[in-house]
Amino acid sequence: MSKLDWALLEQQLDQDGCAIIRSMLSSETCDQVSRLYPQNEPFRSQVMMARHGFGRGEYKYFKYPLPETVARLRSALYPRLVPIANRWYEQMDLPTRFPVSHEAFLERCHAAGQERPTPLLLQYGPQDYNCLHQDLYGEHVFPLQVAILLSEPDEDFTGGEFVLTEQRPRMQSRPQVIGLKKGDGLIFAVNQRPVKGVRGFYRVTLRHGVSRLHSGKRHTLGIIFHDAL
Repeated sequence: MSKLDWALLEQQLDQDGCAIIRSMLSSETCDQVSRLYPQNEPFRSQVMMARHGFGRGEYKYFKYPLPETVARLRSALYPRLVPIANRWYEQMDLPTRFPVSHEAFLERCHAAGQERPTPLLLQYGPQDYNCLHQDLYGEHVFPLQVAILLSEPDEDFTGGEFVLTEQRPRMQSRPQVIGLKKGDGLIFAVNQRPVKGVRGFYRVTLRHGVSRLHSGKRHTLGIIFHDAL
């Protein structure tokens, strides 16, 4: 993480609400994480999207203790993102400030009853998609999260683009279609982010999803920093 250009990533997050980390995971690590999906042991629950009106496809939430790769990513990313999170909340005139360590933030979540881990592994097949949504699991929400594509577009699957929409006050939603390759990570806003206007900063609301797959199979690792009720 220390070798990344965090100043540039922060600039991109301020501009677009998202930033790509190219080749965040090796192809071998992506395959190792993808192969966890058929197993039961690493996970606490499975969700079939169609049953809940979330789209089509499925995902599984990891349980504690998290797999080493997932735990390492979560603990390494948080301290890099927390200064951005705190600055965003200050600019949006929100009172919450986030502690420097992820352990301290999780203690805050757990004290409020948010004790279930939220990192997840998603699986899509032909005609599957994920409706636009926000990953909010309780009172305490960290405003940034990370998705890592574990499959190779045009080889493992076709279609299935990551979609991010942004709703600004009194304007129509702005969509972004994010081009990711296998191993790329995308940092993006969970719920709201600040945008500078002529009279100071105002809040915009974001949602994310995945367009319909045409063929193949697509796996994604989601790193969410707050835990769930």
